[in-house]
Amino acid sequence: MAGVPADARTTARRGLLAAAGLALAGCASAPSPPPPPPPRPAPARPGAAAAAREQAAPLAEAAGRHARADRANWTDAEHRVDAFSRLDEIFPANVSARPAEAQPWRRGRAPPAALSAIDDYLARNPVTGLALARDDTLLVERYRYGRRDTHRLTSFGMARTLVAMLAGSALEDRRLRSIDDPAQTYASALAGSAYGAVPLRDLLTMRSGLRLRDEETGGDDTARLTRATLGGPGAGGSPGPGAAQALRDHDRRIAEPGQRWAYSAGDCYVLALAVRGALRRPLSDYFSERIWKPIGAEADASWLVDRSGQELGYTGFNAVLRDWARLGMLLARRGAVDSRQAIPAAWVREATRAQVGLRQTGRGYGYGYQTWVFADDDGSFALLGEHGQAMFVDPTRRLVMVNTAVGPARELGGSETVGLWRVLRRLA
Repeated sequence: MAGVPADARTTARRGLLAAAGLALAGCASAPSPPPPPPPRPAPARPGAAAAAREQAAPLAEAAGRHARADRANWTDAEHRVDAFSRLDEIFPANVSARPAEAQPWRRGRAPPAALSAIDDYLARNPVTGLALARDDTLLVERYRYGRRDTHRLTSFGMARTLVAMLAGSALEDRRLRSIDDPAQTYASALAGSAYGAVPLRDLLTMRSGLRLRDEETGGDDTARLTRATLGGPGAGGSPGPGAAQALRDHDRRIAEPGQRWAYSAGDCYVLALAVRGALRRPLSDYFSERIWKPIGAEADASWLVDRSGQELGYTGFNAVLRDWARLGMLLARRGAVDSRQAIPAAWVREATRAQVGLRQTGRGYGYGYQTWVFADDDGSFALLGEHGQAMFVDPTRRLVMVNTAVGPARELGGSETVGLWRVLRRLA
């Protein structure tokens, strides 16, 4: 992907603000500053360092219209704004139906210092949507690059936490007997494979011991898996045989289950396959029944599916911004909606504590059940996805921040976004 070098003055300012912990936020009633001007592409640099240096994507800002995306170009920088807000129109998807009546948000306003930090962040980062909520009050709601409250903004890796939460509900409903069962107990398509023998517990914590993992280059195993199942660059825009079959091409063991952590789309996909097999129904339907309708979502959500109709799980959940915030508040309340538990409270606590330490992840976070856990050990955690997607949750403060973006491909929980979250936790 093309990078955009900043001049010395901008670079210095960026460093000072990031160090001060300033980042993103906004208020529904406050005017939004203009989006960052569309940078010009620069020659791509090879290797992982290039991905880290990649700056904001080139964005065609013209009266709110952006280059129309399709299956062949949806990951290209100039098509991301369009693609990331309607992926369920570009690829096949299952729908999670909303309830008959939405649960409305109360409206509030973040403190001036928080709004100032938000404005500064938005002026420098390719953010499409930002929400900040405390308990039942929506403090901030901002949209950029022509996005609106009707656009279903995509998750990338944030979807993985949702699959883990569905596993907890399926366990409570006795559809899953035990998370120590191997995946093939519920996913017959994986019987006899290395992935089929992995216990669900090790899939939840990304410790399958198999080679398929997310790395720091555009040609990683996850990119190949996505091309094989969804289509896109390198696949002629055509879907492949289904992820279950594609996984057999990456069935190479590098450690015994439970012994080695690696961030892996394959682990989450197999988990999704097992949960769906246990439920004997689409994940999208179960999610609507157990989570989406109880939280009072205002719009349908969607899940991208592969050629076999299986929800991918590791990516491709799509929802409007306010509903993303509703999901975050459900997690902040340990799965509770009013007087009932949409997700078992004990499961949410277990899923959002560090099962894997920082030394093993090497990423500044611990890892729970498909969930990133802050090193602070104060109960706060994060859902993170490529291109800058992030949800931060503080159960103690009942505070949630959602950030959707069109940034660099490998941007997971960027320092500026985390810095903003830390500022907002103090101020909001």
